[in-house]
Amino acid sequence: MNKKLIISGIDITHSRLVELTKLADQAKPFYNWIESRFQKTLSRKASLDEILRSASKVEIHEAIAACYSATGEKNVPFLFDGVGRSYPHTKACYYMFSWLIRDAPQQRLSPLIQRITKTSKKGKTEAEAEALAELFFKYRVNVKTFEWKAIREVLIDRLEGSRRSIRGHEKEAIVRTAVLVSIQTFFEENGNYGVYSRVELVDKQVMIGNETYDVSVNLMDGHGQPVQRILIPIKTRETEGGGHAHLFTRDIKSAMNTAKFDNANDYLIVVIVAKNWSEREKGNIRKMVDHAAIFDLSPNEFVEFGDDEQEKLNGFIKSLLNGKITPKPLPEREG
Repeated sequence: MNKKLIISGIDITHSRLVELTKLADQAKPFYNWIESRFQKTLSRKASLDEILRSASKVEIHEAIAACYSATGEKNVPFLFDGVGRSYPHTKACYYMFSWLIRDAPQQRLSPLIQRITKTSKKGKTEAEAEALAELFFKYRVNVKTFEWKAIREVLIDRLEGSRRSIRGHEKEAIVRTAVLVSIQTFFEENGNYGVYSRVELVDKQVMIGNETYDVSVNLMDGHGQPVQRILIPIKTRETEGGGHAHLFTRDIKSAMNTAKFDNANDYLIVVIVAKNWSEREKGNIRKMVDHAAIFDLSPNEFVEFGDDEQEKLNGFIKSLLNGKITPKPLPEREG
């Protein structure tokens, strides 16, 4: 974990910045994809910044429309909100282009787009692409740069806004960010999702029986259908020792068993945040799951994933996407 920043006994650690910058950095593959889409559509080798500065209005509109039209294609990276929930592709395009031109997609632009669709009878996607092209063409002289370094700062600001608006999901946001980092790291290195055509971070918790899985990922085949999932429950413990430890372990095992008996083909990752949890219990849980990230912390101390655990998760996701590991077999039901 990153060390705390203490001045005169006061903790001024800016852990939120660490998480936000991690999230913002994972948007770079989507930015790069837009750049390559513009280059391919317009048959130009220039950077996205140069193209947006010099292209005609018609060319900008054509390239934006080409980005929108990639819905359902293989190996398209994704964009996400402040707690790491991925946007549908067309919404991701709309948000990224709005941020590129320094607009507010939801607060300012969305109501105007709705009015355009009503008066012009155009579809939403068509109206968005036209409006964005007009905005770029008119206001590009007012924007100093469309380069990634500048857009990264815009993203940090926008992600912080969406993160503030979603309360009660702090632990989920930390884990989603870690999973995003692992997936996007693989995509940036390989330009694909390995043996899968694409992946989808589900935007809400998954319920199986009475068990909740806080974060989940759908792994898609060539037809865009989910063939496997990664299920990730987050388990935290406030109280140490005694019967509480036994109940805590039993709760984790119950979640693992329920998932495996529902679909033995799914991968299981468990994130555990518990102070002074026994090494024996840790070992038992690791045998049950495909990957475990265990933090020897109280829940209120869990503010980031930490470099060591992130590297381990990156390695696991890399092996999974490359098809080098299979889900662990069904455990025996306990009597």
